[in-house]
Amino acid sequence: MADAAEGAVRRRGRNETEEERADRMWQELIQEVRVAQMGVQILFGFLLTVVFTEKYDTLTDTDQTIYLVTVVLGACATGALIGPVSLHRLVSGRRIKPQAVRVASQLTLLGLLLLLATTTASLLLILRVATHDGFVPYLVAGVVGWYLLCWFVLPLWIRYRHTSE
Repeated sequence: MADAAEGAVRRRGRNETEEERADRMWQELIQEVRVAQMGVQILFGFLLTVVFTEKYDTLTDTDQTIYLVTVVLGACATGALIGPVSLHRLVSGRRIKPQAVRVASQLTLLGLLLLLATTTASLLLILRVATHDGFVPYLVAGVVGWYLLCWFVLPLWIRYRHTSE
């Protein structure tokens, strides 16, 4: 009897239309994107200034290549994370919000993956220049593992655990 009462109280889902759900999901997505956008834009801004410092000329060819790859990754991450804003502006009022939310969500996920790659490459470059030690790849791998755990593994585990019951 307690299980039935608990089931009645623990309602799954919301009583909303597809449009209402799309509106809610859009608002949630935009809040998430704001956080990621700020991080990637600050990181990208700092990356853009490195080439204009005296230290850049003293970097090895490998480090300069890592830098260039990092800047391109940062530019791509910025584009993917700003993409949902442009998407919304260009399709607003066309009555396709559910489809726009799906595409914006995919762009955001891509942007997070690119942000992960940008952050990884940035960390690799900084630690290579700062230490020149052989432990750098292991340290970077540990940080990437931490990002993967926080950004993907834990959320997917929670999703699986709480939606498969």
